[in-house]
Amino acid sequence: MRTTPPASRHWDGSPVFAHRMRRCLQVTPDGVSRLLRCGQGGRCRDCGNRIEWYHRSDRRPVRLHPHELPAARVPDACRWHVSSGVAHPAGDGSNWCRLPHAVICPASATPPAFPELAGLRRSLAVNTRRLIDTGVFTPPPASPDSPESQQAVCRPARPIVQLLYIRYLASCPVDEIQCVAQTRRRHRCTSPLLASDDLAGTWTLMPVTATGGQLALPADVMAVYDLSRIPYAEQLRWRAQRCPQHAATPTAADLAVADWEPFDPLRHHQHIHTRLPTSGRRPRPAGCARQVVQP
Repeated sequence: MRTTPPASRHWDGSPVFAHRMRRCLQVTPDGVSRLLRCGQGGRCRDCGNRIEWYHRSDRRPVRLHPHELPAARVPDACRWHVSSGVAHPAGDGSNWCRLPHAVICPASATPPAFPELAGLRRSLAVNTRRLIDTGVFTPPPASPDSPESQQAVCRPARPIVQLLYIRYLASCPVDEIQCVAQTRRRHRCTSPLLASDDLAGTWTLMPVTATGGQLALPADVMAVYDLSRIPYAEQLRWRAQRCPQHAATPTAADLAVADWEPFDPLRHHQHIHTRLPTSGRRPRPAGCARQVVQP
């Protein structure tokens, strides 16, 4: 005969209904970094709507719509799911799925191929117009013949940067790349990475290739901001995306992801420019196919 009731019941034999505690993803107060590496939020640079950054199994970043959608409303070719912080381009068999933002981005010139997603794209377009009207978001120049777009050709909006023998695609012009460290007032540091002309790179015309053994495209060159000639410690600072002050303070936390995207000439062909920026002095090439200009 049992003299004590089981742990799942009270002394009188009535069942115990234990409330399940949900575990939330938190940052430890004693940790160095304040940044959640999984599902980092942000805004689309083309339409201003909110997105979430995830990494695929091959470490390439992908922009996902921040909300889950019923899988019945999303075509099979557009279904994504997140498992253990990694985004996978397929459904997981559940009734909910994720959606890549590029499919429904209202800034895209072509509407979505699936009519099921047209309504969601229209709602994002309305939100983009609301952000523009309130001054929260400023869209990039759309027409390639406009003066703003012609200026962007001479000053790439997303330059190709080479550091540590790897080519990356930056998210903004070189002189606007911002430090990702946290200040003492818990705000993001506003200092740029380009600290001085002595530790700056050079604009160079290089073959249109990635640094992963790909063959060059025939008779094509592109403007690359080359940082290979600066000291190794400075290249590490650029890759960590920290200003000189916070590079000397390794205990400072990060408030954003270092937004370096590995450059692929096939996927990023719209960001390839065949002429050097007009800022600075452009020396005359002396019988070689390589031109260099100081920023």
